[in-house]
Amino acid sequence: MPHSFGYRARTRHMFKRGFKARAIKLSTYLINYHQKGMPHKYYHGRTGIVYNVTPSAVGVIVYKVVGNRYIEKRVNLRVEHIRHSKCRQEFLDRVKRNAAAEKVESSGARVSLKRIATLPRESRTVSTTDNAPQTIAPVRYETFI
Repeated sequence: MPHSFGYRARTRHMFKRGFKARAIKLSTYLINYHQKGMPHKYYHGRTGIVYNVTPSAVGVIVYKVVGNRYIEKRVNLRVEHIRHSKCRQEFLDRVKRNAAAEKVESSGARVSLKRIATLPRESRTVSTTDNAPQTIAPVRYETFI
């Protein structure tokens, strides 16, 4: 068990990039970042409400569970450490789809506006006629020095 209680303690996997997401965008190198205003590890990945905007930072309200209640925490973060939540965009897209469906429904056609979970893919049978099975083997690793 780790014994350090530093600001970035126990963040081994928290701040790393995901698997197969190793490429760094060129725009990341072109922006002059400052190593300030990074939130505490508790607030990493949390959704909040922006309540204050300054030239280089924003104030965000985040609700934190402490015991059996929620405490409103006001956190000041630099803009490099925040991004827009995508759940709001999904909601706005659904509102547009529903408005378009209501126009179709006004003509007399019945349209369901309910969200439907994606169903499992249907089963299929793979035929071996005109499709001979292939044996796959790893390619031998060779070095030419």
